[in-house]
Amino acid sequence: MLTKEQKKNYISEMTMQFENSKAVMVTHYQGLTMVQLDDLRAKMREHGIIFRITKNRITKLALEKTKCKDLSNLFTGPTAVAFGEDAIMSARILSKFAKDNENLKLIGGLMDNEILDKAGVQNVASLPTLDEARANIVGILNAPASKLVSILLAYSEKMSSLSTENSETQPKE
Repeated sequence: MLTKEQKKNYISEMTMQFENSKAVMVTHYQGLTMVQLDDLRAKMREHGIIFRITKNRITKLALEKTKCKDLSNLFTGPTAVAFGEDAIMSARILSKFAKDNENLKLIGGLMDNEILDKAGVQNVASLPTLDEARANIVGILNAPASKLVSILLAYSEKMSSLSTENSETQPKE
């Protein structure tokens, strides 16, 4: 049981996390072992994501004062929350973990002030990350340039071989 002081600290800490996170993903974790939870936390931590088991009643109090107040109805049962800056990575890790462990259930979340349901979290998980999107754009931009270079090289080789042939077939004076 938490003391009154501990509850105040919990509420202020959770309020800060809800307010400062760009991505908030809510899950139910009933049936996961401590080893599985530790494994999930480690995977999340690698990407700067905090995965935290919550106390629903107190968490709802913390939610009242934040941009995430509409998530309050998701906090029933054994709930855990992922806080991070990258919604795609959070959703991707949780989604992959949920596929491997049926005891982890994605409930919903928030991405840049937009409320997500379970399907929304799955959709976000399938999006490319910012780095992947940048790599795709660079690949698209590079492809025409490399094709152009190969065409120009082929043309210049053809021109040089033609000029060599012409100089050989020209009568010498």
